[in-house]
Parts: sequence; C-alpha cells; structure tokens
Amino acid sequence: MLHTTTTGQWFDTSDGMHWWFDSGSVALDFAYTGGFDHPLQPTRSPEALAAWLSERFAGIDGVVTDRDEADAQALRAAIARMAVAASHNQPPAPEDVDMVNLFAATPDIPPSLAGGSRRAGRSTARVSQALSAMARESVELFDVSERGRIRECAAEDCQLVFYDESRSNNRRWCSMQRCGNRAKVRAHRAAARAE
Repeated sequence: MLHTTTTGQWFDTSDGMHWWFDSGSVALDFAYTGGFDHPLQPTRSPEALAAWLSERFAGIDGVVTDRDEADAQALRAAIARMAVAASHNQPPAPEDVDMVNLFAATPDIPPSLAGGSRRAGRSTARVSQALSAMARESVELFDVSERGRIRECAAEDCQLVFYDESRSNNRRWCSMQRCGNRAKVRAHRAAARAE
C-alpha cells in the first residue's frame, strides 16, 4: 500500500525545545514543512522533500526534480494559507483553491493489494502523485463541513493550525507537550498565587 495514515512530525524550536506536533492531517503536516510563517524546521530542498515524502508514503521513488520542488512549494503555500484562513473562519483565496484543485485533478497514488504475482503499472509512485494525494486530502479537509475542525492553537503565543480529529471536537492545543503543558503550568502558578 502506498498511502499512509500517519500524521505528525517532530519540531525543534529556536529555544531548543524538541516536541511532537500532530496536525491531524498529512496535508497540514506538509504545509508545515515550509515553515508556515512560523520559526520551525522547514524542508526546503529536493533532498529534504524526498526524505519527508518517503517517511509518509511508502513506495515513493525518491527522485525529486527541480520541477517537483517548485510544484511542492506552490502546493505547500496554498495549503498553508487555506489552513490559516479556515482557522479564522474566512473563505480561502480563489487562487489557493485553484492551486489545490489543479493538483487534485492529477493522478494520485493508486491503491493496491499486496500478495499478487503481477503488478500493473509502476511499482513506485512519483512525487507528483504524492502531491496529488495531499491535494485530494486538502479538498476534503477544507470542505465547508470540516472548517469548524480546523483551528489555531489556543495559546496566546502560538499560531499553529491543526485539524481536530477528536470525537468531541474540543482540542485546544497544538501539542499537550508544548502549549498544553505551558497552560497547565501557568494555571497552577496563578492558582498558587491566589491562595
């Protein structure tokens, strides 16, 4: 199987913190590889893009051309801007919608069953197919019915955007390890001072 369902990635911040951020979506994870206007580790080279895609999509051939890198940057930026707009309950820019739709219209990674004696077509997927798979996920992610699940971290000093995939739809923090923990510490200190 070429698709992955694993989301999330490790980040190192400028203050030396190493923490796990699960955006809830491979497409949003991808948007964060470009920095997402936030001081996180960006993957802005063909080699870094190949490594990131290989971690998320089994069967990627790992060959990233300059054209693939340019396409990835364009799609990544559109997804990032759409996520920020959705987290502020604003409509996406038409040019970003067009960019996602363009990539979603191209062939993505076809599903396959393991165990057969013969394969039709290629045994590896191209980068363009992985980009298409993420664009198709974005079409579902940014559907009007899902927009209420895309939100910004509740911490005042954090603008990370995530897709809340919890049943109760009440996720508040980008990460309990980072902002959630800091909020608990602040609340505990405030309660201690009040006593």
